[in-house]
Amino acid sequence: MVATKPVDFRKGADSLAALVEAEYGGKPYSGVIYVFRAKRADRIKLIWWDGTGLCLMAKRLEQGAFKWPRIQEGVMRLTAA
Repeated sequence: MVATKPVDFRKGADSLAALVEAEYGGKPYSGVIYVFRAKRADRIKLIWWDGTGLCLMAKRLEQGAFKWPRIQEGVMRLTAA
């Protein structure tokens, strides 16, 4: 799932998991990967539950920006296409 609104990038894994439940109605401990972006589209964070704990991965591009869907409320589901 991709959160289309930027989030405060000072948030850690637990804060992002709480955001998933409160704002998006998701279940952060279900194994679904949730993707968040910073206000600038050059940084992303992913959280997911691997069965033993909550994982957090962060990436910052040195140049350019991630291609991102139009900013709107809610989330979008990614497909293989």
